[in-house]
Amino acid sequence: MNSPSCTLDGIRAARARIGPHIHRTPVLSSRTLDDLASARLFFKCENFQRAGVFKARGAYNAVFGLTEAEAGLGVATHSSGNHGAALALAARTRGIPACIVVPKNALRGKIENIRRYGGRIEFCEPTLADREATLARVQGQTGARPVHPFNDPFVIAGQGTAALELMEDHPTLDAIFAPVGGGGLLSGTAVAAKGLKPGIRVFGAEPAGADDAARSLREGKLIAQTNPQTIADGLRTSLGSLTFPLIRRYAEDIITVSDSATIEAMRLVWSVLKIVIEPSSAVAVAAVLQAAPSLKGQCVGVILSGGNAELEHLPWAAGGTAGSAQPEDFMKAAKDHLPAHGIDR
Repeated sequence: MNSPSCTLDGIRAARARIGPHIHRTPVLSSRTLDDLASARLFFKCENFQRAGVFKARGAYNAVFGLTEAEAGLGVATHSSGNHGAALALAARTRGIPACIVVPKNALRGKIENIRRYGGRIEFCEPTLADREATLARVQGQTGARPVHPFNDPFVIAGQGTAALELMEDHPTLDAIFAPVGGGGLLSGTAVAAKGLKPGIRVFGAEPAGADDAARSLREGKLIAQTNPQTIADGLRTSLGSLTFPLIRRYAEDIITVSDSATIEAMRLVWSVLKIVIEPSSAVAVAAVLQAAPSLKGQCVGVILSGGNAELEHLPWAAGGTAGSAQPEDFMKAAKDHLPAHGIDR
């Protein structure tokens, strides 16, 4: 398995490799949301991707980047859900086994997705140490090839193909936003966007209760995530040794948002665009609305990273503050967040 460099050429090679297996997802826009942000917004809908999430891109690139000998023993990873489901799907497509180490507190819907795509699940305690120890045991027993959820050059290159498509469809973009947890999507997005258009500004979007990326960028060193508290379950991980340097080099800033703003953005997208996105996706929408004063009149791309929400427990319908509000209430609430933070330094 020859490791690709995290460059625009590496991302283009990833696109050629995964092209037959993934969807080229649509880009949606809305005059209502444009008016709300005072900018032209273009939403790259990875909620329509295979497995319902952008992670299919990195998973397919990693699985189909294996030699026949490497693939023979299968693949393994640890995941709270989305990466595991995507890896299971990619492995099934290639006809090899996949074992996914899953924390016991993972969302039920995401566990069901892993099983639906043929992944074998090994449950573990919800700590990074136990996830890694369980994965090491699985590898020792099976010889499976590990595919890290984000700190893997094949995964990063695969994730960058979403931004590559978005910028080909809309080359006039002035800025692009992507959510950040472990940083695979944001680092791939930043490399692709800056490679195609050096003057574009790239922003990460992160929950305020899990803000290790913002703190790492601010301090200029990798700061580990500790005790993350956020509804965005896909963004609770720390940056990796590969993703942080790319984000530090290419990203303009990391915008942090509250969970209440994330819920409002999730409901707003559902109300206006008529699509369901998961909280991790909504973090990017909330960040754009929060940063709107600095984006006035610009063309802005937003990566909606996935749509694997728990439909039985949508946050605005589960007794939260958003439970009985109407769409116009969410638009007003979103406007109330706009002056909170700018993004000009």
